[in-house]
Amino acid sequence: MKKLIRYLVLLTSLCLLVLVLSSCGTKKAANQSVLSRAKQTNTIVWGVKADTKLFGLMDVQDSQIKGFDVDMAKAITKQILGPSGKASFIQVSSQTRIPLLKNGNIDAVIATMTITPDREKVVDFSNHYFNAGQSLLVKKGSSIKSVKDLNVSGTQVLAVTGANSVANFEKVAPKAKVLELQDYAQALQALKSGQGKALTTDNGILLGMAVENPGYKVVGGAFTKEPYGIAVNKGQKSFVNQINVALKELRKNGQYNKIVKKWFGNIAGFDYKEAEK
Repeated sequence: MKKLIRYLVLLTSLCLLVLVLSSCGTKKAANQSVLSRAKQTNTIVWGVKADTKLFGLMDVQDSQIKGFDVDMAKAITKQILGPSGKASFIQVSSQTRIPLLKNGNIDAVIATMTITPDREKVVDFSNHYFNAGQSLLVKKGSSIKSVKDLNVSGTQVLAVTGANSVANFEKVAPKAKVLELQDYAQALQALKSGQGKALTTDNGILLGMAVENPGYKVVGGAFTKEPYGIAVNKGQKSFVNQINVALKELRKNGQYNKIVKKWFGNIAGFDYKEAEK
């Protein structure tokens, strides 16, 4: 019995040691110079969404994530590392993108992430690369025309956990109840099943949903401004500077405009020129 107890104590100690060392290794990786590591590996690891049409959506035919954010990440990578630079992608969600970044699993997040004061306390942002605005998605024929129509006690509206849209909506329609779902696919399904009167998030994301679901439309215009930025870990100033230089060059050489037009040029109801500003 004593031998068994000693064995269990030893095993527990070893497990704790492994956890501590693993944690230290993760923190060390997160604190390294991302830019130096990227140049050594000729690769930047990006966190992108895979459930958001137009920005980042998994193509089931080739299992590749495609969208505006993905193309921007590829273009920025080549601006920083040169023509042979490689962009690697890891799928994130509104809830996981910051934890994965802080743990060093990814080098940067480009995933419809609005620059906000609260987020700036945790991560550093590049200059904005896209201007969105929060809006509403409703079923065609709905009586909901604007956010004011939802500010009624008992009205349920759908949103995604971890997105800035929840707090934004509660400010303009405090009487409504917000049901938070894990991702946009679940939120859209909840809207289709009648669990809410509307789904709220950024207009670019909602228009992507409307393109795939003709029975739904975006209404009410934009009731907020949502400047998207690229998030990196704190203490990576040189990396942020290089991203900003890359963004400036992409605008200057016309590549940025081409990418915007590729994904948003033919989307009815969306002013892609406004998004570029």
